[in-house]
Amino acid sequence: MEMIFACVVSFAATGLLGWRVILPALRRLKAGQEIREVGPKWHKTKAGTPTMGGLMFIAGSALAMLIAGWPGMLAGDLTHVYVFLFAAVFGVIGFLDDYEKVKRHQNLGLTALQKFLLQLAAAILFLMLMRYEGRLSPTLYVPFFNLSLPLSWPLYMVFAAFVIVGTVNAVNITDGLDGLSTSVSVPVALFFVSVATWWGYTQLGVFAAALLGGLLAFLLFNAHPAKVFMGDTGSLFLGGAVAGMAFAADMPLVLLLVGIIYIVETLSDIIQVVYFKLTHGRRIFKMAPIHHHFEMCGWSEIKIVTVFTAVSTLFCALALFGVMDRMVP
Repeated sequence: MEMIFACVVSFAATGLLGWRVILPALRRLKAGQEIREVGPKWHKTKAGTPTMGGLMFIAGSALAMLIAGWPGMLAGDLTHVYVFLFAAVFGVIGFLDDYEKVKRHQNLGLTALQKFLLQLAAAILFLMLMRYEGRLSPTLYVPFFNLSLPLSWPLYMVFAAFVIVGTVNAVNITDGLDGLSTSVSVPVALFFVSVATWWGYTQLGVFAAALLGGLLAFLLFNAHPAKVFMGDTGSLFLGGAVAGMAFAADMPLVLLLVGIIYIVETLSDIIQVVYFKLTHGRRIFKMAPIHHHFEMCGWSEIKIVTVFTAVSTLFCALALFGVMDRMVP
């Protein structure tokens, strides 16, 4: 019941705050998105669309999880607060990046090194907190096989930090079309609501449900043609939320399934860059990441988002099937 309540409150709060407060404020601040010169030419029409819209679902989910999760907090379970604050740190990093872009009117913000170091520090602190709270073990649960592979703590920490930073940036790369990152993340949030319900992780489920409601409401503004972009503020928060939920549930390998779209998007970018350098200018994709390739092939944004969301839904369902036999404390 707490999860349903969290989802409904988050949907309502995100929609109301977005419509009456955040979107008007972004327009007054002239926080318009600058479009990269190397992107598809038809994206130029999106120039000036307000960015930093991720503040909508961040605020909405925060309000909902605090209200719905209050009884659990009184009982001493702060899991949802930890995951939210972890994701919020990435949201702040994204906000700083967005602010620099808006301030300088260029599609450039913090340097790659600055973002990497900030993200790495956030990842390490979160992992240490999860270990201290007893929610993390140096083992890797393998879906479908119901096995746990033990690792040493130092090796696990290095692996986990890499996975977190990689996940966050993969979600950021996916945010390249109207509603794309939002839509493919909806089934991911629903997956974590489902497993939290199955295993009795109520507070984690409250956060996942609040995120789900916030994303659904944000789609009212972000679906094609987008009235607002989530910006790095939203995409980095969303990446932190996805990674945070996976580690709070102590099963990071599930990200290989629920994060399939994020992974494919990132790999397409890496493959394109490496192949371009090795062949001195040749390309595998017409444009990377891969959603731009499909655009160049003539697919509409709506078709790309629909297909990618269907794939995300299918793999989240597969992941759910793969972890149902897991034994939890």
